[in-house]
Amino acid sequence: MTAKKRSTKGKKNKNKTPKKEDNSISIEEQLIIEKDKNLRLFAEFDNFRKRTAKERIELFSTASQDIMTSLLPILDNFERAFKVNQPKDDDGILLIYNQLKTELEKKGLKEIENPIGEELDTDFHEAITKIPTENKKEKGKIVDVIEKGYLLGSKVIRYTKVVVAN
Repeated sequence: MTAKKRSTKGKKNKNKTPKKEDNSISIEEQLIIEKDKNLRLFAEFDNFRKRTAKERIELFSTASQDIMTSLLPILDNFERAFKVNQPKDDDGILLIYNQLKTELEKKGLKEIENPIGEELDTDFHEAITKIPTENKKEKGKIVDVIEKGYLLGSKVIRYTKVVVAN
């Protein structure tokens, strides 16, 4: 019986040769698929890296924007005080104001130019009131500034509040 079993075992092994199925893919096709997966994974990682770097930059800029926005009323109060009391060039309060303004400008804060006489630009100005005018040339133009506007880099952090002739 052992001889028969051995002979049948040998026959079974010979009959069980691996057969290639019709719907299987070749090694070259598998290699192409794996290369494509690898390329897509690399591109996804590269996009992730760029997105996180951009988010980090935005986080720092918005953090400084909050500080700048909270300091703007202080600048306004300095300027109101200077209108009432004309300081001398060596006055301490004027030196502090100039130092504060210089440091904020170093960080990217820019004052929006005085728009009196220009057309209302809603990208930079906020119309608070309209006053009637009889001069047709002044219609739609800014006649007074209520509060200065500021840019941080190229982004408006406070619109110039203006009065428009109507």
